[in-house]
Amino acid sequence: MTASAEISHLERRARIVPPAENQAPPAEAPPLNSGTAGVVVSKVGQLRSQYRDQGRMFAREMAKHVNSRQAGQATAYVYEETFGYEDRIHFLIHLHSLDTYYAMVEMGDQDRAYRASVASERVDTADGAGAWDRLFLDGSMTSTVLLPRSSTAGSGAAETLHSGSAGIVVHRSAQIGYGFRAEALELADELVAALSSTFAGQASAVLYEEAFGAAGRLHWLIHLRDLTSYRLLVAADVLAMQGRPGTFVEGSVVDVALTPHHWGLYATRAGDSPAG
Repeated sequence: MTASAEISHLERRARIVPPAENQAPPAEAPPLNSGTAGVVVSKVGQLRSQYRDQGRMFAREMAKHVNSRQAGQATAYVYEETFGYEDRIHFLIHLHSLDTYYAMVEMGDQDRAYRASVASERVDTADGAGAWDRLFLDGSMTSTVLLPRSSTAGSGAAETLHSGSAGIVVHRSAQIGYGFRAEALELADELVAALSSTFAGQASAVLYEEAFGAAGRLHWLIHLRDLTSYRLLVAADVLAMQGRPGTFVEGSVVDVALTPHHWGLYATRAGDSPAG
């Protein structure tokens, strides 16, 4: 089967999981995504298996607060880790800019509905009722701040995928080898450009640098129409990250596939969806 025929075949398949943009309610200001945000915060937490339902409900509730209260300034989407760790929840929080962080802090301090939701008793434990902090393993919540460098997402073309419209988002990270910054950035930009030119409508990417974390670490959000699109990328060797030895630290390139959460997905039921 030729590449064009395979793409046509894949396009005829219905998506099983709706994209993440369905998590954001209608608003006057369009929701932010990986192609329009000035900053993306990748937040990850490991749920306790016995609270997998409650944890997912809490995650969606928190995203709902952000999306309704911070329209135009912040948009939060919730994802499942497609492969890898069970019950690991990922948030992509898209901010207009770093200044938006202060609005988020203010919401946590002054928004009564948000504070009530955070303080709500969600589980019964051996030593009494517990709030959201009992849902996650201690010390498992991490946040990574991503500053965009280049993008093929959100460019205005209707077929261009982004974190809100993609069926699968692959979060790739890699550590630049010592003395190879220029070469690594060139190679990273080539990956973004190749996705745009070769797989328009099937894939796109945004390149980021990590702030407030490991120096010299790059991140990509690679947006795929669906999981089967990954085979096209691998077949064309676009994701192989080929380059001169030393460009990236050996063993540092990591891919994590993210599936947008929706009601009825693993460990939740359609009836779990909160009203509204």
